[in-house]
Amino acid sequence: MNTRSIRILPSLLAADMGRLAEACRLAESAGADGLHVDIMDSHFVPNLSMGPDVVRAARRVTKLPLSVHLMMSRPDGLADAFLDAGANTLLIHVEARCDPAALLGRIRERGARAGLTLNPETPAEAALPYRERADEILCMTVHPGFGGQSFLEEVLPKIRGLREALPGMALSVDGGLNDETTARCAEAGADIFLVGSSLFTADGDMAARIRSMRAAIQKSLAGRG
Repeated sequence: MNTRSIRILPSLLAADMGRLAEACRLAESAGADGLHVDIMDSHFVPNLSMGPDVVRAARRVTKLPLSVHLMMSRPDGLADAFLDAGANTLLIHVEARCDPAALLGRIRERGARAGLTLNPETPAEAALPYRERADEILCMTVHPGFGGQSFLEEVLPKIRGLREALPGMALSVDGGLNDETTARCAEAGADIFLVGSSLFTADGDMAARIRSMRAAIQKSLAGRG
């Protein structure tokens, strides 16, 4: 019987930013395991998104854990600001222009979970030197910087490789996720699913979509024996 803990976190990048509090409360009432916040600096990725104040506003209206993904060239310069704002997990990129080991250590010293992110083209081996410093490894299943992209199947072997190399590590995925692709990622070894467009949709029934996604994941895991 599979005993892995599965977590689904709606991504606020796909929410209506003019109704942030409502989006946070919707995710909480729908049975989400946390909320994900994508931060873009217009350098590491082309787009510019939210800052610490959005994390602080979300923290005020929800008790859900906040996972904050810094898509930034220099995350070391703003990490403390996001931790001060209420981030429970802070994810940085191995490709960023900073010392990942030092920053992961600093995040842990501040009492938060430290996460390391890999872009789709970055091999699994890039994360291995930081295995003792990271609490979570995020495999991007789209190219970072834009919502609504299609899932990149070529990332699945990387997830499998990381699960084999790091059996106790929390592995998350982000991008192009729906019932089918979350199930495939779970089968490969992922256990945290950062989901945007397929949860924040027009009908508002996020609870039903989370239940459907959990069922698809559990069915996939049961099939593995």
